[in-house]
Formats: sequence, structure tokens, C-alpha cells
Amino acid sequence: MSVIVVLDHPQDLVNIAHVVRGLKNFGLRDLRLVNPREYESYRVEGIAHQTQDILSRVRAYSTLEEAIADCVHVVGFTARGRTAKRNLQRPREAAAEIAALADGGPVALLFGREDKGLSNDALDRCHRVVTIPSDPGYPSLNLAHAVIIMLYELALVRGAEERPFKEPRRTSEPAPADELERLFADVAKALQAIEFFKTRNADGVMRTIREIAHRAPLDLREVKLLRAMAIEVTKYGERLARSGLHVDR
Repeated sequence: MSVIVVLDHPQDLVNIAHVVRGLKNFGLRDLRLVNPREYESYRVEGIAHQTQDILSRVRAYSTLEEAIADCVHVVGFTARGRTAKRNLQRPREAAAEIAALADGGPVALLFGREDKGLSNDALDRCHRVVTIPSDPGYPSLNLAHAVIIMLYELALVRGAEERPFKEPRRTSEPAPADELERLFADVAKALQAIEFFKTRNADGVMRTIREIAHRAPLDLREVKLLRAMAIEVTKYGERLARSGLHVDR
């Protein structure tokens, strides 16, 4: 999928760096800059670490026409309304169309300068105009934030949400009923050792602990860890009792 982010007259180097980082985060590689006020790749790399592969592909242009000349589809982003209603889209709808068209040639995601956004001339060159829904009282998003939102929507279209979560380093089987009963017994002993039941109903407390454990539910490794903690509390209470000291509560 050939998707290119185009920043038209960006003003802030930090915003450019955050866009570079976003491209790296979401698996895209191409950034084009039209007359940036400031841009030095080494400074961007100091903000967006480990993005040398993206920075090596950044291209600068003197005009927007040159930057989008080879693009088969141009999507402009603005918080301002447009009278050409048929060309308006929300990010999710736009993402589906972009993904479908990007196999046929470069698709440009066009963003304007931070203080003024895209000019009318720039918007006239766009096949679609996307407005990210936000509070009408404060609709203008930070440039890098707007880019990240669209890159995220594209990632969803490309199946990112279907990727499995990283497997835990240590797995454990479900806890059998007898292990849970040992846990509850050890917890009760620990609470007794610190005199927790002195002013509380023991049966009610333990019933609540059972409900918490069943709601989780706990695996065997977690049960063994909690048992070890409860046993140590009990031993600590016993040591204090032998020494004649009392548990502060």
C-alpha cells in the first residue's frame, strides 16, 4: 500500500518529528515536506529516535503541485467546512477508500500548516476532504495528532486490530478448585494473624475474597503467589507474637 503523508508549509520541527514517529509506529515510510520553515534530519532523529529509515526517505518540495504530482488520490484534512458535500469524509470512511486505491498508485494524505491549515487552493486539489470529528467549540487539532488519528484508522483497515497480543513470558494453567481452597485457608490464617477479624465478620470477609478470586479468575501461578504472600504474613505475625510485640493496624 503506497500512502504518503504530505505536510504543506509545516512550521514546527517538533511536529514533523512526531509525524515521523507516527509513520514508524504504524508501518508507513514516506513523508513529503512542502517548504518547511525548518527541517534538519539529525534534529528530528533526536526527537523521534530509531527512525533513520523514515528520515532517509523524506523528500522536500518547493511547491505542492510537485509534491502530489504522481499521486492518484489526494485526501486533504481540515477543520473547516466545505460546500462540496459529496467530497467530505470522516477518517474511517476515508481509510477504507484510501486502502482500496493505494494499490494502484501513491495516495497523499495532505495536511496544512499549523496556524492556518490548508488553503482553498490546496483543498481544491483534493479528491476528498476529511474532517476529524471534535468539539465544535475547539475543532482545530494539533498537526501531528491529526496525522496520528488518520494513520491509526489506516492501520485498522490493514488488519492491525486482528494481530494477537504478545504472549506472556510465563504461562500457567487454570487453578483447580483444591488449590483455590488452600489459598482461601491461607488468607484466612494471615488475616487472623494480623487480627483483621477482630472487628469484622470473618465469614463475610472470606466470602467477598472468594467472589473476587472467582471473578478474576486466577490462574495456578497467581494462586501460588498469593498463597506464598499469605503464608509469609502468617509467619510474620507468629514471630511478632513470640517476641511479645503487637501488630499495628
